[in-house]
Amino acid sequence: MSTRESAELQKEQEYIDRLHHRVDVLRGDAAEQVQDALTPVGTGQQARLERDVLVAERSGLLAALNAVDGSLCFGRIDLTDGVAHHIGRIGIREDDSEHTPLLIDWRAPVARPFYLATHHTPMGLRRRRHLTTEGRTVTELHDEILDVADQERTGFEDPSGDTVLLAAVNSARTGRMADIVRTIQAEQDRIIRAPHRGVLVVEGGPGTGKTAVALHRAAFLLYEQRELLAKRAVLIVGPNPAFLSYIGEVLPSLGETGVLLATQAELFPGVRARGTDTPRAAAVKGGAPMAEALALAVRDRQLLPEPGAPLIVPHDDGDLVLDWEIAYEARQAARDTRLPHNLARPHFAFRIIDALTAQLTERIGADPYGGPNFLGPDDIAQLGKAVAVSQEVHAAIGELWPALTPEGFLADYLAEPVHLPEADAAAIRRAPGADAWTPADVPLLDEAAELLGVDDSAERAAAEAERQERIAYAQGVLELSRGSESFEFEDEESELLAAHDIIDAERMAERQEEADHRSAAERAAADRTWAFGHIIVDEAQELSPMAWRLLMRRSPTRSMTLVGDPAQTSEEAGVGSWREILEPYVGDRYEHVRLAVNYRTPAEVMEVAAKVLRAVDPSFEPPGSVRSTGEAPWVRDAGADLAGAVARAVGELTPAEGRLAVIAPRELHEEIAAPLDGVTPGGEPDLTRTVVLLGPRQAKGLEFDHVLVVEPGRFGTSDLYVALTRATQRLGILHREALPASLR
Repeated sequence: MSTRESAELQKEQEYIDRLHHRVDVLRGDAAEQVQDALTPVGTGQQARLERDVLVAERSGLLAALNAVDGSLCFGRIDLTDGVAHHIGRIGIREDDSEHTPLLIDWRAPVARPFYLATHHTPMGLRRRRHLTTEGRTVTELHDEILDVADQERTGFEDPSGDTVLLAAVNSARTGRMADIVRTIQAEQDRIIRAPHRGVLVVEGGPGTGKTAVALHRAAFLLYEQRELLAKRAVLIVGPNPAFLSYIGEVLPSLGETGVLLATQAELFPGVRARGTDTPRAAAVKGGAPMAEALALAVRDRQLLPEPGAPLIVPHDDGDLVLDWEIAYEARQAARDTRLPHNLARPHFAFRIIDALTAQLTERIGADPYGGPNFLGPDDIAQLGKAVAVSQEVHAAIGELWPALTPEGFLADYLAEPVHLPEADAAAIRRAPGADAWTPADVPLLDEAAELLGVDDSAERAAAEAERQERIAYAQGVLELSRGSESFEFEDEESELLAAHDIIDAERMAERQEEADHRSAAERAAADRTWAFGHIIVDEAQELSPMAWRLLMRRSPTRSMTLVGDPAQTSEEAGVGSWREILEPYVGDRYEHVRLAVNYRTPAEVMEVAAKVLRAVDPSFEPPGSVRSTGEAPWVRDAGADLAGAVARAVGELTPAEGRLAVIAPRELHEEIAAPLDGVTPGGEPDLTRTVVLLGPRQAKGLEFDHVLVVEPGRFGTSDLYVALTRATQRLGILHREALPASLR
């Protein structure tokens, strides 16, 4: 290394040392401020709010600094006017002044030329530098000269400008997705920073980086709309737990931790759906007709006595008769409110109670000689109270208009599905008492919750009673403090203040309330009615119409980023068409963009995978791959011993570094896993292990250095296309059954 190169490295190392010294100071200050803020000071709601905001801000800063510490700075841009800016994962100032930041956040407008500048459009840059660090040590520099008139050279020039990108795509996988903040390409940057505030659809084939783009867009929106999204949170919906585990470190590495990651199975608070459906059952449950079927089933629970067979309600003053006419009038009045079932129930109950009170009044107050009723208003009111508190009356009301829970209602419905064609009903029918909810049940639970509503009047009354009790207790304490002033001061003008001089009973009671220190994401996870500031859906083409109804309720502003590829739709219930998904909710008011460059899959692998889809659609064109490895995929007959052939292939493909995925039909996992050390079938895979066994749908959205596909003839077209496009280096195919025609 030349003296000049050494000096450049030393200069960047000195900057990194200075930067991290500032980070250490910030970390210490933030930790101290959090500790101080947690000390009980101040009174009333405003003081608690200010404390909670400070704790959230400082805790967020601590989390961000800890997450990005080792790779905080990754680039520098030198402007033609001599000014230089270092670019990093978060912004850092030298101090609290408004002077030029020590480190520019990659999301800031001034950093954008780092991603968009070219030789043809340098955007005011003369040089773009990529820094590679290990921990806090600078290990590599790569310079791109953008101003052709600039004659200065450092010895780190990169003629192609692609060295950092190719190093990233060729690097060994770890089982966790890495951020692409160092290598964001121009087409990706335009999507990440898109100003569109409604629904943005990002479509792209395998390896185009659409998931990474969506995650970086989430980070960008959290930067641009910090105040809003810090309150409302961002929801990211993924296809399965393995995928969420795979992407889970991306946003923290960008300094963002206030995001809720969930699968469809986790979107109904209190329910973890771990059961499985047949493909047919999942398709029926996800279909749009289920919404009407459930609505009709709720109305079915609003009953009437049979004509001529009224309910007889025992009462101390003689039996009351609840007949069809009374119940019908009450039901119509309740339905006319257009409230959900449980919220309309009090209206039904009031009408029934009024009718039975009138019946009782007429009986007791009737003049045997035909005169007017001799009961006064107070007497009638007393009779009404007696009817209203009668357990027998409420039992009759409950029989006709029961209070329902989503879980109880749906369990009963699935035991005997109605308002569906018999074939569909048979597909989803399950034994009474079965309690293993499936992912396809979650949108139905949410739909049921919307139809039923929650009558929380009792809970609100109890909370108010508890608050009044605290206030009464505080008032008593203050009264005692007044009583303690019976002694006299020598100075009659003493300014000594007592407790009641500076705080009233209500404020004192507020201090006893427990503050909610949960983040917005944590609160959102527990609240079915939460409205998110932004929602990102990965593999969006797989979601059913019922799942979209659930998600649209969570996004009343329709601020969403949808990521997917219709060519990879494998779920029977999947919509697979952006127009069909979005038209019912936003019409044509959405933006559709497509990523066309494949950064992950080598050209040799993509050529084989493309044949699978061309077999059903000859016009199909895959995204173009940016690289070739020279390793052609191979296909072998496994013979009679499939497990042995898999074990030998695994031994051949297992990398010294990186990860190998064996993708096989789930029914073969027991057989395949037997001879493989450390590989166990079933459950959620640990993607950090060197060898991972997956089903084709578990592999969605994931990538591995090497992939072995087993028995491709058992895969559907989309599943096979997904399985074949997971490899970044080598692909092998094993079979003992007939191959699909596209692979022969």
